[in-house]
Amino acid sequence: MRVDLFDFALPPERIALHPAAPRDAARMLVLDGVGMHDRAVRDLPACLRAGDCLVFNDTRVIPAQLEGRRGEARIGATLHKREGPRRWRAFVRGAKRLRDGDTIDFGAGVLATSTARGEDGSWALDFAGDEPVELLLERAGRMPLPPYIAQKRGIEARDADDYQTMFANEPGAVAAPTAALHFTPALMAALAAAGIAHETLTLHVGAGTFLPVKADDTVDHRMHAEWGRIDAATADRLNAVRARGGRVIAVGTTSLRLLESATAEDRRIAPFEGDTAIFITPGYRFRAIDGLLTNFHLPRSTLFMLVSALMGVERMQAAYAHAIESEYRFYSYGDASLLLP
Repeated sequence: MRVDLFDFALPPERIALHPAAPRDAARMLVLDGVGMHDRAVRDLPACLRAGDCLVFNDTRVIPAQLEGRRGEARIGATLHKREGPRRWRAFVRGAKRLRDGDTIDFGAGVLATSTARGEDGSWALDFAGDEPVELLLERAGRMPLPPYIAQKRGIEARDADDYQTMFANEPGAVAAPTAALHFTPALMAALAAAGIAHETLTLHVGAGTFLPVKADDTVDHRMHAEWGRIDAATADRLNAVRARGGRVIAVGTTSLRLLESATAEDRRIAPFEGDTAIFITPGYRFRAIDGLLTNFHLPRSTLFMLVSALMGVERMQAAYAHAIESEYRFYSYGDASLLLP
């Protein structure tokens, strides 16, 4: 499909620079079989049914933004995928100054060697020493805020908490599964009281999620792979939800993409561990999920293509036009949409 079908004009002032407070006070646009409704995230228990199950991503964002030097040259690196115990693939600012085997000093005693330049311009970075890389990043790294936030206001101390979900448990992501940022213990208690269950899986979100689609046609776009896991017990419980007549509702496109990667044509969810580079565009037949809670996405992005695959391009264009006119807040720290096809 032509990528320009997924374009729309977004006023810059609609981009949220901080999350709602409290988190579940964010607005929520509901699209279902009846129409379009303006609600709030804290209304979610009333928008779902007893027996439904929400699926969250429990990945934890690591401080994956690094600033360093190779000699006199300044080098910036955003880690996006682990390739070994001490090796991370990274998008590098100042990459033209790097050669294979160069040492980059990121400060605080953190050194890495550049190697294996990829076709996409990324570099593999091998971190020196014996300390776990996670500890090195805690010393030298910063939270990897999306560029559309970081370029407007910089990274603040509060982002260390604001950019983690309440489910964050498994370190490895370089971007938050932002739909889950809206959830609070009070909202989870209300959902449980309404008979709505929840499960967790792990998908370590990579920085590739922010890369623009440069191709003119979706068939020519290549997704970056991300590592994920669904254990056997979780898969069994989700299949049981369906067997009882409940719906599986993904919280975030990351949960959705991993669930779809793990599900066969017979709609049974299987255990999964490994990489996925699934790219969902209109025409895709969803097997694992019956709905999605997600934030509002960038024009021409793979994520807007995904929600258009779920609900239809024209319907999503109309919904986003309504959200812009109604002053919904967009992107990672913005408001939510509940999509129930």
